[in-house]
Amino acid sequence: MSRPSNYIITLLLSPVHENMKRGANEDHHINAEKGTAKSREIQRRKENRSNRMLSGQRTSTMRALNTVLAFVSSRKHLATTFPMVRSSVEGLLKRPLELAQVAELKALLPDLINFAYIARDQLRIQAETFLPGIEEDEHVLVLEFADKTRGRSKRTGPRKLIENRDERFRIAVNELLSATADGEDPVELLKAAAKDHIPANPKERSHLPKSEAEVPSPDERPSVNEVVQELQEQSWYVNQIADRRTVPARTAREGDHIPNRINTGEVLILGEGFLSRPLSASIQQALQDSRKITSFYTHQAAAINAICNKNHVIVSTSTASGKSVIYQVPVLRFLEEDPSATAMFVYPTKALAQDQRTALEQLLWSCPGLRHINVATYDGDTPQERRAAIRNGASVIFTNFDTIHASILPHEELWRNFLHNLKILAVDELHYYSDLMGSHVAQVIRRFRRVCAAVGNREVVFVSCSATIAKPAQHMQRLFGVEEVEEITDDGAPSGCKDYLVWEPPYVDGHAPKLGRHSAMSEATRLMRFLMKRGIRVILFCKAMKALRTELSAEGRLDILAKVMPYRGGYSQEDRRRIEHEAFSGNLLGIVATNALELGIDIGVLDAVIMLGFPFGLASFRQQAGRAGRRARDSMSVLVADMSPLDQHYVKYPDELYNNPIEDLVIHLESTEIVEAHLQCAAHELPVSKDDTIFFGPLLFEICDKKLIKDEDGWYHTHPKYLPYPQKHVAIRGAEEDKYVVVDITKAQEGGQGTKILEELELSRALFEVYEGGVFMHQGLTFIVKEVSHDARMAKVIRADVNWITSPRDVDAKQTYRIKEIPNSPYRLFFGRVEITTVVYGANKCILDVVDTDTPPWDRQGTGLWLDVPQNILGLLRSKAISPAAAIHSACHAWMNGFALAAGLRTECKSVEKEKKAAESRRKRPARLIFYESLGNSGVTAQALDHASEILKKAQCTVESCPCQEGCANCILSPTCREHNTISSKIGALVVLRGLLNLEIDIR
Repeated sequence: MSRPSNYIITLLLSPVHENMKRGANEDHHINAEKGTAKSREIQRRKENRSNRMLSGQRTSTMRALNTVLAFVSSRKHLATTFPMVRSSVEGLLKRPLELAQVAELKALLPDLINFAYIARDQLRIQAETFLPGIEEDEHVLVLEFADKTRGRSKRTGPRKLIENRDERFRIAVNELLSATADGEDPVELLKAAAKDHIPANPKERSHLPKSEAEVPSPDERPSVNEVVQELQEQSWYVNQIADRRTVPARTAREGDHIPNRINTGEVLILGEGFLSRPLSASIQQALQDSRKITSFYTHQAAAINAICNKNHVIVSTSTASGKSVIYQVPVLRFLEEDPSATAMFVYPTKALAQDQRTALEQLLWSCPGLRHINVATYDGDTPQERRAAIRNGASVIFTNFDTIHASILPHEELWRNFLHNLKILAVDELHYYSDLMGSHVAQVIRRFRRVCAAVGNREVVFVSCSATIAKPAQHMQRLFGVEEVEEITDDGAPSGCKDYLVWEPPYVDGHAPKLGRHSAMSEATRLMRFLMKRGIRVILFCKAMKALRTELSAEGRLDILAKVMPYRGGYSQEDRRRIEHEAFSGNLLGIVATNALELGIDIGVLDAVIMLGFPFGLASFRQQAGRAGRRARDSMSVLVADMSPLDQHYVKYPDELYNNPIEDLVIHLESTEIVEAHLQCAAHELPVSKDDTIFFGPLLFEICDKKLIKDEDGWYHTHPKYLPYPQKHVAIRGAEEDKYVVVDITKAQEGGQGTKILEELELSRALFEVYEGGVFMHQGLTFIVKEVSHDARMAKVIRADVNWITSPRDVDAKQTYRIKEIPNSPYRLFFGRVEITTVVYGANKCILDVVDTDTPPWDRQGTGLWLDVPQNILGLLRSKAISPAAAIHSACHAWMNGFALAAGLRTECKSVEKEKKAAESRRKRPARLIFYESLGNSGVTAQALDHASEILKKAQCTVESCPCQEGCANCILSPTCREHNTISSKIGALVVLRGLLNLEIDIR
């Protein structure tokens, strides 16, 4: 039986329960007749109490509040501030409404009623309307029901909403009465409990007990085990921990320590037992002074030795295991031996490159003989006037593959001296390069190796670092095109004890499961607040800053709120650097982040990770979990499951999170389109010959003869249609989207000066986030979109705190053309040009309001692949009461799960609203499985067409043999489904797949 949600029962009545137990033991010795009489007396008293509580002021207050708030929440121009609500309620009651009376209702229904102060710069109800009497920086007391904004649930009329709330009030009262021991007064208990729910102004922290007001320092925080135990004792804990497992601490395995310096002439030897060649005294001293490194971990020493022996190396170990040292130390050694030596460090993001550049500069500055070494960042942000100086004067370059592809290789004549002296090319976060981008990067590296060989350098050592991945050496071999790679996976770094929790939100009301569970968002933010108050430094992977800001303000914890920041890739460089600096300096208690922080940006020590929903695959799950405990201290990682089928699967089968192998990383070297694109670029850099098959493989012969221009000497040159700059025709991250700039015009509109750029959004996101009248979120703050210019790619917004959010209502797609048979089947595969039209028809506003929008459609073209589902299959599905939409959706996922390059494709994901709405849709969809490249033409759909029938058969076998009951990530669920797999059917998918393959279908 689930625990009651009533606050008083769980918080105040533990001594009462003890009295009841003692009473029960005493009654055991009383004869049955007396016990029966006593029971009747107790029942009579409880009925009297129930009548007294249900017929008194509390019930009339609840009914009045319910009526007023139902009306207010349906009017977008009204705010639920307590002064406004109070005046309306008092008009109905004909008596004053006191704070204590509302607090009593809050104590009875803690999860239903929001009654708290909100810290706001402004409280704006409509774009042009300020709330009268609210001054800037004032805190506003808000009173509302929490169920009015419950996500995308079906709309409920005001009358039904009022009835549901009244019923929950009645249940809460009866719960209290049932738990109250004889001799106790439930009214007095309620009044006592209400004291904890009288809102305190956030500016005044004197209401907090000293133990709560003071957040422990990181060094004095309790252990994770103590925190989990305390967590389970909280009144709001209702067995949310569905699974817990603890990984014990691991001690470091390292070499000999550096001895203390006795005199300035002593030569220090670092770990002679591990290093094949000792480091110089200056490098050893630099490591001690800048990093406090006195010995190497075993994997570090093994990698440094391999590099010393001129072997290509990949190190695949845990997060924060000191992987960057393995290529930085050899570079210092090369520079000591040869002042003309150069190195190139490649990172997937500019932020990570900046982070690592700072670390290397500190190391060089601590090494007296290398302080003159010039280190520089060379990427798309590097000013043109500085580029020549960097090329000619820098010894170490921090860059990315985009720049190597588009700037360095096309101008190889300017880089010949640097490349001739290149000793190491180090690529960090190698797991980042897979699927479509990885396939492009593999060709960029081959072009790079070819140019290095042309300038006389065939001895570049390639070094890569990665989080734990499957088959690391194989992945590096395919990515770099080299045969021999030394794989180092034996992790010698220490790690603290780590707890992994799977957290399932509880039912809103254990007596009414139909009301559903609490939102995963509210559970994640509550858990984060709980941890931060105990000095646990937390990163929460989700978009929850607004909710967190509201809840901390309501609790009066502005001290904690000041130490929480959001982080995501779209922020300006200035904002990102500021947040990274604050985190690394230890000034933050919490970060709310997107997966931009999955990569190894050093933001200091974190104690806990909270993931809101299962991320994109097991590799991402383990990468995010690894952000906590980046030193040897204990830590925890929590997966807060939402209601998506994929999350619920892992709630039921948590072993798969830890025991299932990580998916293989895919590099597609046989894509004619990708190889041709890079041969056109390579021929522009240096003419291509048939001998270049050692770099580009056997496809080179056919592509050169058909697609490139051959001169009289047998050299191949770029086709004229790609000149003068073939690199611009190849986007290695996929087709680049236009960016919209979001500009804050609040101050300008209010008569102030200037505007501020908030962030940049990709076009595909901008369509759904910055339509006129919509609410845009930035760093947890809400803005109303005033104007959108699609020509200028600009959205103008004004700062406004509103009591609603908006979300797009509908998306549609249209497709067309070409044909291929499915073996042994009368059905066909279609391939050709695809027209994709995205339209935002409107937005949901709160629970009772829907707003139409006038956003122009976004039309783009790509290539697509589709299979029409025959009518007899559709008829069979309907006859068995299986949703065709769910069957087709799941079949699409099953097909994509069997295709190695599925990351480059999209399909139509079905949403609950569109498939289950009562009214018939006017926008008819064909019954088909469709896959398309949403941006550009990378050739992925052409590769998919070549293997579509085999993939279809593979999908059918996988679904049929999968032991799960309703679908899992191995068969029909997809972590990338934008509708969270809410519409799915395993049996339906199997019917569709077998039908398309012309196999016998037997549904019993």
